[in-house]
Amino acid sequence: MNNFRKLLLTAAVFAAISACKNSSENNEEEQIQLHEETPTTQKNVQNEENVKFAEGKGIYTQYCVTCHQANGSGVPNLNPPLQETQYVLGDKERLIGIVLNGANEGLEVKGKTYSNSMPPFNYLKDEEIAAVLSYVRNNFGNEAEPVTAEEVKAVRENEE
Repeated sequence: MNNFRKLLLTAAVFAAISACKNSSENNEEEQIQLHEETPTTQKNVQNEENVKFAEGKGIYTQYCVTCHQANGSGVPNLNPPLQETQYVLGDKERLIGIVLNGANEGLEVKGKTYSNSMPPFNYLKDEEIAAVLSYVRNNFGNEAEPVTAEEVKAVRENEE
């Protein structure tokens, strides 16, 4: 009887190992199939987003940080904050227009007026404006849809 139990146990272990091996092979085949069906893998998408975020941050550092500060807080009574404001989170066309045309009149943000004029940055490429605005709209506590180069191009063309 003891040998019978050992034989039964051995058979059960063998069956379990075979089932796991077959399951593993099927999962690998499914993963390969999924990978082949998807032209851009999740990793590539994340890398692309990281590159765009880094590009936007670089443009922000080069052109915006002096007035709006590294943390997006702005300068009291002069340059508006970029943290959770309607100018940043609201209408993308208005935000794009401010970057393209600058702002020469005071802006009111959260009940405070900011009077320093902002120069136009219309010499930047559509892709650069899209990158920096996407960075601003998703940094400093902000969470908003990114800006595309096509949206910048459309606003630029409407204003010419």
